[in-house]
Amino acid sequence: MNHALQIRSALVSEQLPAPAQAWLQALVAQQPPQQRTLPALVAAAKARLLSTDLTTPGLLDASLPPPVFPRELLSASAVSAREIRLSHDVVAQVVDLENLSQSRWQQVQALEAIERGEQKRGREIIRVPAAGDAEQDDGGDETDAGDRNGRPAAQAASTGTATGTSDANATHRLVLQDAAGQTLFALELTRIYRIGIGRLRMGEKVLLKKGIVAARGTLLLEPASVKFLGGQVESLHKTWVEGRLARLRSEATAAGSG
Repeated sequence: MNHALQIRSALVSEQLPAPAQAWLQALVAQQPPQQRTLPALVAAAKARLLSTDLTTPGLLDASLPPPVFPRELLSASAVSAREIRLSHDVVAQVVDLENLSQSRWQQVQALEAIERGEQKRGREIIRVPAAGDAEQDDGGDETDAGDRNGRPAAQAASTGTATGTSDANATHRLVLQDAAGQTLFALELTRIYRIGIGRLRMGEKVLLKKGIVAARGTLLLEPASVKFLGGQVESLHKTWVEGRLARLRSEATAAGSG
């Protein structure tokens, strides 16, 4: 078995989508000869895959069934259906995130703190990893019970956003995008501490497990139904922070003057 096939097999075993053969061969060719051991190549491929937009042409193996949202979830009738269950696993990426429990100004403050590389824990300002450090955290589901920094759920629950408020009872709405560029809303049905402004980054890959329920066209997320694979797409994250800040400031100003 050649390196490309071995790497693909290793990635698929970790529930990542299968990259195209040409993409893998190009990645192998770019590595220095001394780093072409299988473990090193798998690590490099995983990091590159997690930091690449899923919709990039030629990224995924076209010979395999595309891991995309099923038609019944994307049809116009889905919004009137009480319950549709996902018929197969889908790897998607996060392209939007909103804390529905916060006011617009609170969301502005949280995003401004992220821009400065800061967050608050209680009254203590802490530094958070820079965007370029994302590859050091593979985002595995071992942190599902806590937060991105590995704190347990009980401690993560007491961790505030930039306003110092707890997100233990927050509800987040996400927009998830599949490899075909199709998007669906997702809503926390049960609080998942891995989801939060400053913890979840745009372009991060998530595995939506077969059987997850969609109600009225919206995926309902519970800890057992989703696995966080990690990564981020720097261009998506930067555009999202800047664009969301502008929208929130405009909306907050309009609401304040209304």
